[in-house]
Amino acid sequence: MTDIKAALRAQHIETPSWAYGNSGTRFKVFAQKGVPRDPYEKLADAAQVHAYTGIAPTVALHIPWDKVDDYADLARHARELGVGIGAINSNVFQDDDYMLGSVTNPSARVRRKATDHLLECVDIMDATGSDTLKLWFSDGINYPGQDDIRARQDRLAESLAEVYDRLGEGQRFLLEYKLFEPAFYATDVPDWGTAYAHCVKLGPKAQVVVDTGHHAPGTNIEFIVAFLLREGKLGGFDFNSRFYADDDLMVGAADPFQLFRIMFEVVRGGGLDAEAGVAFMLDQCHNIEPKIPGQIRSVMNVQEATAKALLVDREALAAAQSEGDVLGANAVFMDAYNTDVRPLLAELREESGLAPDPMTAYAKSGYFEKIAAERVGGNQAGWGA
Repeated sequence: MTDIKAALRAQHIETPSWAYGNSGTRFKVFAQKGVPRDPYEKLADAAQVHAYTGIAPTVALHIPWDKVDDYADLARHARELGVGIGAINSNVFQDDDYMLGSVTNPSARVRRKATDHLLECVDIMDATGSDTLKLWFSDGINYPGQDDIRARQDRLAESLAEVYDRLGEGQRFLLEYKLFEPAFYATDVPDWGTAYAHCVKLGPKAQVVVDTGHHAPGTNIEFIVAFLLREGKLGGFDFNSRFYADDDLMVGAADPFQLFRIMFEVVRGGGLDAEAGVAFMLDQCHNIEPKIPGQIRSVMNVQEATAKALLVDREALAAAQSEGDVLGANAVFMDAYNTDVRPLLAELREESGLAPDPMTAYAKSGYFEKIAAERVGGNQAGWGA
């Protein structure tokens, strides 16, 4: 149990700045009270999540949503709040020029513009002390014959190579994939295999990020995790939850058993070890849950799944597997999943000087009432719809 607690104390889960702003669906974004109006206020809210969970010490930025004049000052502000700047996320999907793609666009001018933005994000990494650039491309085509599929891969590879060469010491980029949307006929980075192939060709500073909402129904995500860990190419996760497509719901909401299975493969493959470098990030922003409590609950969901994964009796599991004991092996697995780990985590928090129930502690803190009263006027953060 001591080893399990030590592993849980060392776990870090990164929250996304955009989760604290207004968000929603393509139909409607519902504004909420107290929503941040700038990146500084987003960091203040993220610091609340870390204050009550103890395991959310970094915040991912999204450029240009989080653009400021002085990134070094933003990083200083984060440190004063007790958090740090995590991954820098690029945005090459919200500009009219990118209607036919960004780095894979047929236009050399548009490709140059997109790649320059990615290089700008590396500059921001330098200024904030971030070591991770996260790349997701909405690029693709909607109709057969619309563009040359192979040529688009060539353009993608060319841009990725330029960005890779710009990375400094101790920096890396994570390449994200997505099955479909907004491209429906052919997406340029549709799956883990495509992302993996590009990363292998580039070298050790390029790794794959697994977004749990970006797969076809029935995809065995834990297999992908196990494979990428085995190859040293799993750079991180974008945790969220889905019922149908890329729903971006709170992680563990749709299938907590899947989250447990994923975390077991992480534990089994050494993904919790610091030297593995796996970043555990949230990427979720829907339109009905309150922002800060939604992030607190999500962090707790990942923590609970991790605790259950750590409880799997791996010696007993290996013995059953080697003997071909199908039911015995499954029973070992299910015993861990069916264990209520909430008392363990409450005890762990109390030992760390935290309230045993982060949700209740935050609700009683008065922070929401404070920001709802103070954050009146100005433009609330959000991506609009």
